[in-house]
Amino acid sequence: MSVLLESIHRLRIEVCELHAELVRNELVVWTAGNVSARVPGEELMVIKPSGVSYADLIPESMVVTDLYGIPVAGQWGNPGFSPSSDTAAHAYVYRHMPEVGGVVHTHSTYATAWAARGEAIPCVLTMMADEFGGEIPIGPFALIGDDSIGQGIVETLRTSNSPAVLMKNHGPFTIGKDARAAVKAAVMCEEVARTVHVSRQLGQPLLIEAAQVASLYARYQNVYGQPAGSAAE
Repeated sequence: MSVLLESIHRLRIEVCELHAELVRNELVVWTAGNVSARVPGEELMVIKPSGVSYADLIPESMVVTDLYGIPVAGQWGNPGFSPSSDTAAHAYVYRHMPEVGGVVHTHSTYATAWAARGEAIPCVLTMMADEFGGEIPIGPFALIGDDSIGQGIVETLRTSNSPAVLMKNHGPFTIGKDARAAVKAAVMCEEVARTVHVSRQLGQPLLIEAAQVASLYARYQNVYGQPAGSAAE
C-alpha cells in the first residue's frame, strides 16, 4: 500500500471514530454535523458523507475530496457516497488557512443558541481564556451551498485567537491542527456556551481583563501539559 493510501486509510478510520465523539458529547442529532481532516502533504481532505446516520458510518463511507470539495476518483475513490453539504465551507478553510488540519461543524444546543442571537460568547471564564484566548466570535450570516460559509469562517478567525466561530443563525464551526483538536474545540465551545448562559441567568458575568486573558492563554498554549516527547507517569 502506498504512503498516500495508508494516510487516507488512517484518516478515514480517525474521522469516522471522531464522529462518534460528537454523538457521545451530545453535539449533534440525526445526520446533522460533520468532521473533516486534511490529508497531510496533499490537496485532499476526508469528510463525512451527506445524509448518513451516525450509527451507519464506517471508515469506507468517509468521502475523499480535493480542496474545492470535488470527490476524487482512483484507488481511494468514493463509490455511492456524496460528501457533506458543508464540504465547500471546509474546503475553503483548508485552502486559505494552511495551518488548519481539521474542521468540525455542529448544531450543539447552547452554542447554536448564541449564534441564533448573533452574539459572541464573552470571555468570563479562565477556561475560555485558556482554550479560546478571548471571546468566541460571531461570524456573518451565509447560506449553505457554496463557499460563503467558509469565507465567513476564515474572515472571522483570522483576527481571533479562537478556534471556534459562531456563524450567525447557523451554529459553531471549529478548527484545529488536526481533526481531533477541532473536535475538542467543539466540545469545549458547547461547554462554555452552556456555562456562560447559566451565569447570565444569575446576573451579569464578569469579564476577564485583556492582560489576564493573554497571560492565561500563553500559559495554557505553551506551558500546560506534558513536555514534548515525555510520557505521563
